[in-house]
Amino acid sequence: MRKPIIAGNWKMNMTPSQGVQLVEELKPLVADATCDVVVCVPATHLHAVGQAVKGSNIKLGAQNVHFAKSGAYTGEISCDMLKELGVEYVIIGHSERRQYFGETDQTVNKRTLAALENGLTPIVCVGESLEERESNKTEEVLLRQITEGLKGVENIPDLVIAYEPIWAIGTGVTATKEQANETIGYIRSVIAKTFCPKCAAKVRIQYGGSMKPSNASELMGMEEIDGGLIGGASLKAVDFSQIVKY
Repeated sequence: MRKPIIAGNWKMNMTPSQGVQLVEELKPLVADATCDVVVCVPATHLHAVGQAVKGSNIKLGAQNVHFAKSGAYTGEISCDMLKELGVEYVIIGHSERRQYFGETDQTVNKRTLAALENGLTPIVCVGESLEERESNKTEEVLLRQITEGLKGVENIPDLVIAYEPIWAIGTGVTATKEQANETIGYIRSVIAKTFCPKCAAKVRIQYGGSMKPSNASELMGMEEIDGGLIGGASLKAVDFSQIVKY
């Protein structure tokens, strides 16, 4: 019922030419993918990689977007700028944006609404820290992030949610398939109560904590998990393609 989506988050890695080379290696490896395939690249790479993915089944994504149409926001990038470069998806509220750059549930909400209004598909990230999980605050944190971050969204299935436990990002530690499935199930229940049960059944929710070729199959085999937001493994064409083909 829900088409899986595997998205690579390149973070701040590679040059534009290296990114093009990676995509050229990736295209034949994922040409027969049965899921949606997205690469979310640095802003400097968008034009070059956008040209490279044309005609393929790989969709172009950005790693952030501003909520204003234009203005005095040095260093930011708008929806119109992204769309003209062929961007279809945009990551919003990644834990690194929250941790290092002052992202809040309120700014996540403003970015998400702006993206949706402009025809971009947000990949909205939520997740708890190790301290919050150990303090049994996972559900409390996720409830706040979802209700505040998605406030005012009229059609939840128009976006993608990525559950990324902060303690499992870039650490090599992965939530067990049962932990990931249970927590994503909780996110879906919040969507059902806050928005509507039909929306909850349709919205795609990814797992975003150290998914790699060795564990992609077992994670993707879980009922609630609809894809992955892939970090390190998305920087190697073979590894990423193996996840895509889980």
